Amino acid sequence: MERAHAATASSFAMKGERAALKSIEARAGILVASDSPSDAALVRKLLAQEFEQIFLSTTPDQAVKDFESRTPDVLVLAFNTLEKSERYYLGLYRLSGKIHLQPHRTVVLCNMDEISQAYQACRKQYFDDYVQFWPMTNDAPRLLMSVRLSLRDLRAISEGGPSAAEFAAQARRLAELGSMLDQHVAQGSQRIEGANRAMAQAEQDIGAALDGFSSKLAQGNLPGVSRLSDVSGLEQAIKRLKQEEIGQRLSQVADSVQPIEQWTDDFRKGCEPHIESARALNAMAEAVRPMILIVDDDEFQRNIVNTLLAAENYRLVFASGGVEALNILRKMQPDLILMDILMPDMDGIETTWRLKTMPQFAKVPVIMVTGRSEDAAVRNSIKAGAANFIVKPMDRDTLLAKVASALRP
Repeated sequence: MERAHAATASSFAMKGERAALKSIEARAGILVASDSPSDAALVRKLLAQEFEQIFLSTTPDQAVKDFESRTPDVLVLAFNTLEKSERYYLGLYRLSGKIHLQPHRTVVLCNMDEISQAYQACRKQYFDDYVQFWPMTNDAPRLLMSVRLSLRDLRAISEGGPSAAEFAAQARRLAELGSMLDQHVAQGSQRIEGANRAMAQAEQDIGAALDGFSSKLAQGNLPGVSRLSDVSGLEQAIKRLKQEEIGQRLSQVADSVQPIEQWTDDFRKGCEPHIESARALNAMAEAVRPMILIVDDDEFQRNIVNTLLAAENYRLVFASGGVEALNILRKMQPDLILMDILMPDMDGIETTWRLKTMPQFAKVPVIMVTGRSEDAAVRNSIKAGAANFIVKPMDRDTLLAKVASALRP
């Protein structure tokens, strides 16, 4: 009976969770962009079956304002050609200062003849999904499903927590902390041993000094001091002084060090399992390949970088321009970015500036790649947030050294 009640409660909880998810998806913001008000209205009518907040953007001069004021979760590009959709979205990235700050997904509508091109555009991450829509709207449910999947993707990313690379970075730091503790404990033990040796030596030196003083006094070798008649009594007095006063005080000091020595030994033993765990974490962290995003519009240059880094323990992701790079960054966080400066759609300096305004990428190092090392390009790159430079043609050793330095500063 209890199991039945538990199963019923679980079923109600799951239904409640699904209902909450549907409610969140229904309230998500969707912006339909088109140069045809009638087409945009048609798409809105289809989406209104399942979604509540649907906005239209049909005036080219208002495109940026519409996006920034609506901050949509999903952008549906309802232009009747793929070229218009690409031009519209590229214009948003060029003119908007906020589009890269707004997490969103793009769904592009295409006609039957453009399916292959739309697929390639999504594969290159210009867009997130495509729906064959023109000239017939037979696949209207596919559009609804695409929007839902986009919203679930956004939700999964927002709730996904830290990446494996971020965990790996913290694990490496934890391992470094373990090594540091180990080193400091060892140094502490050495200093305690040094203090014990110094006290033992001090006791010997004080005893020898007192014996010498007693001998000189007994022999009358101290200027201004007469020869003593009771040498034996003096020697006994100095002996008592060494044993009962000086020796006892030094022994007390030595005894006070012993608890510290014991504490150090206990501390080392207590930390050892944790230090071993940190070392094991570090070993696992080394198996996580750092992700490097290479941004260059020249396929030949991308192939060169791929060849130079292929043998290293890096995961390489490529973008053929600034817009594609910013699209990729909406879905993943690299550990390092190699950014070409001269690119047609959005140059590397502007792309770097835009990504550096996003808090999650503020600390991701960017190495600028250029065929020219003019002062203006260097100054502007540094202002944008670049960490280093590489000049083409690339030297493999220089590239590897700068990449390693950026990943492990």
